[in-house]
Amino acid sequence: MRDFIAQRVRAIPPSGIRRFFDIAATMDDVISLGIGEPDFVTPPALLNAGIQSLQRGSTHYTSNSGIYELRVALSRYIARLYGIEYHPERELLITVGVSEALYLALNAILDPGDEVIVPEPCFVAYMPEVTLAGGIPVPIPTYMADDFQVTAERIAEKITPRTKALLIGYPNNPTGAVMSRERLLEIAQLAEKHDLLVISDEIYDRLVYGVPHVQFATLPNMRERTIVLSGFSKSHAMTGWRIGYAAGNAEIIAMMRKIHQYTIMSAPTTAQEALLAALEQSEADVEAMRAEYDRRRKLIVSGFNALGLTCFEPRGAFYAFPNIAASGMDDNTFAELLLQEERVAMVPGSAFGPSGAGFVRASYATAYEKIEQALERLARFLQRHG
Repeated sequence: MRDFIAQRVRAIPPSGIRRFFDIAATMDDVISLGIGEPDFVTPPALLNAGIQSLQRGSTHYTSNSGIYELRVALSRYIARLYGIEYHPERELLITVGVSEALYLALNAILDPGDEVIVPEPCFVAYMPEVTLAGGIPVPIPTYMADDFQVTAERIAEKITPRTKALLIGYPNNPTGAVMSRERLLEIAQLAEKHDLLVISDEIYDRLVYGVPHVQFATLPNMRERTIVLSGFSKSHAMTGWRIGYAAGNAEIIAMMRKIHQYTIMSAPTTAQEALLAALEQSEADVEAMRAEYDRRRKLIVSGFNALGLTCFEPRGAFYAFPNIAASGMDDNTFAELLLQEERVAMVPGSAFGPSGAGFVRASYATAYEKIEQALERLARFLQRHG
């Protein structure tokens, strides 16, 4: 029988994150600092609204774009946070998490051979999704010396006549970096100069600590050339509900809706109705979770630095990204031995791109007491290995 597998799919490596989760799942007494999802339960208002939706028998399709009333509420929500208004009919699309929104955006804009600039370390799906959409991902490194913020200068070096878009994700997974307004303004000017579209993944926008989050579309002249991807998985502890959205240029959103219509139909009805009923009621829960993440952030960052694993201060998301050079190991060896010997799961930084080599990602979306235990185990591990 001939080989039926598409070459572009065969060429994509499996996720470097998933391998460590699979190993950890076979072991007892593992403290996981690997998984990138909240350890909190979805806020009660959202849970109850979802249960009531099911009890009412709301188990049917919604509009392809999502429940209209939810889009109206979402438009108000975004306006309240960032002072920018999106038309609920033309400029908003409810999706199955940000992962689907990213898939839709790339497939809506890319022709074969189009290039997309992707700063890394970055979420593991970015570059494979560009490839699957027929584009060519063009990675550019970021560095701890710059607090892992991408610079307009490095982006400019990679722009060619085939460059169509810039895909950025801040607050960043895996580094926890947050972009300053000054650097974003420089990137915005570059995008306008070279007529580029910006796809801005802002799923961690509500999880920032001591600094503001700047929504990219609010920058001068960026509204029409930015597709904002965001959702509620991280801020509202709704990962399993699979609910996100895309906001932006009406023509591009229409093309994304067309692909969504033929591949997904609509986002989960229960999640949409829960969010509609409880979006404005859950703010206190969101703030309580953010405050607890901040408490854990301070613990884990100070813990790494005290152990000699240099860690810059992450200002967003729920990840720390320490440099493990002091261990004398590469990041894959470090993560594997730490899991085997001390039952602590972290993810090698190189899983997120070449510039992540020599670092590990540690999620602090786990209980404070478990982070304390993980740091104790890590201290034993480092002492044992000199």
